[in-house]
Amino acid sequence: MKFFMDTAEVESIKKANELGMCDGVTTNPSLIMKSGRDQKQVITEICKIVRGPVSVEGIGDTYEEMMKEALEFSKWAPNIVVKLPMTKEGIRACKSLSEKGIKTNLTLIFSASQALLAAKAGATYVSPFVGRLDDISEDGMVLVSDILQIFFAYDIKTEVIVASIRHPMHVVEAAKLGAHIATMPAEVFEKMFKHPLTDKGIQMFKEDYKKSQDAKKK
Repeated sequence: MKFFMDTAEVESIKKANELGMCDGVTTNPSLIMKSGRDQKQVITEICKIVRGPVSVEGIGDTYEEMMKEALEFSKWAPNIVVKLPMTKEGIRACKSLSEKGIKTNLTLIFSASQALLAAKAGATYVSPFVGRLDDISEDGMVLVSDILQIFFAYDIKTEVIVASIRHPMHVVEAAKLGAHIATMPAEVFEKMFKHPLTDKGIQMFKEDYKKSQDAKKK
């Protein structure tokens, strides 16, 4: 399973990359805004740090607007992936970009039928948003399971990026289902390392070692 960082904060990406845990990055206009930086500036910096795919999203509504943004984004770095909304215009742009060899990530997927349409349009990735479904009392992982079942049944090459991840169990559940990628904010990534018994065990080992060294000195 690949881990993507869902952030535009360069320092968080660097830390994950240094651990060998950053296989790619996903961004959106909201994350760019939070970074407080120019989109092209921050994206080109991220692309130099991470060798894997870096998703970039515009704000265009029409096919023409999306294509203009996408063609511009694709010039920024060789590992750019263009994020497109799950709309008819987004699907049309996805088909055109796929024919040009430009990788795409269809975002805001909330149903298996949407994922299937995106795959038929040639999407490189689809991003089901599990956390947002959980927020409205639906089970986001059921959606991931349905998408994967369809994709595996037809040997569809489109990869599933499990997005809107809220906690480490979302990552574990996605991995158990066989999802290709989990994209997560830095705080969720940090939580994956933590367990109180690990901390307790380390502290106990240190205390026992200190006791043994003190005993040798007597």
